Amino acid sequence: MSPKSAQGDASGMSGVEGVDMKLEVIVIPVSDVDRAKAFYVRLGWRLDQTPPGIVQLTPHGSGCSVQFGPGLTPAAPGSAMAYLVVSDIEATRNALVSAGVEVGGVFHVSPAGPVDGLDPERRSYVSRATFRDPDGNTWLMQEITNRLPGRIESGLTSFGSATDLASAMRRAAAAHGEHEERTGQRDENWPDWYASYMVSEQSGATPPE
Repeated sequence: MSPKSAQGDASGMSGVEGVDMKLEVIVIPVSDVDRAKAFYVRLGWRLDQTPPGIVQLTPHGSGCSVQFGPGLTPAAPGSAMAYLVVSDIEATRNALVSAGVEVGGVFHVSPAGPVDGLDPERRSYVSRATFRDPDGNTWLMQEITNRLPGRIESGLTSFGSATDLASAMRRAAAAHGEHEERTGQRDENWPDWYASYMVSEQSGATPPE
């Protein structure tokens, strides 16, 4: 790419950076549509209405779906890898195992490489577990409770399910208890504090003190 072309690309960014583009569907390559459908239904993913020849499922609480079907992608079955965000990696893994899904053990990443078990500090983005569909497509579950700054706009806060909302409220309650211990008095405006804390978790902003 020439310097002139690069300049043109950079200048054009100002016209699109404010345009909403929401990730809607990921196409995954499978060799047996019925077998794949049965697997993802067992995960508890919602089976959506689609045109003939397309199977689409949506994970609980997700705004993005997965699709598969004959001729949808030239990729080799089993070559896909995607991340799933969960608020409690242990609880999610236990639920999947109970549903008959083979899930690897929980591990956490470190400078030295993967280490078995939960992250001792339970930091966001660090604790993980993986499972594969019948074709070998890999799903990596990543525990995230506190977003890095800039990942989500501060004014856009949402929860994909009642379970996620309840988990966020429990974390807010625990943090608020520490807040009251620091101040030495009961906080009568705890609903506002909870709200600020829960928004800061999603947006990566500085939480209330």
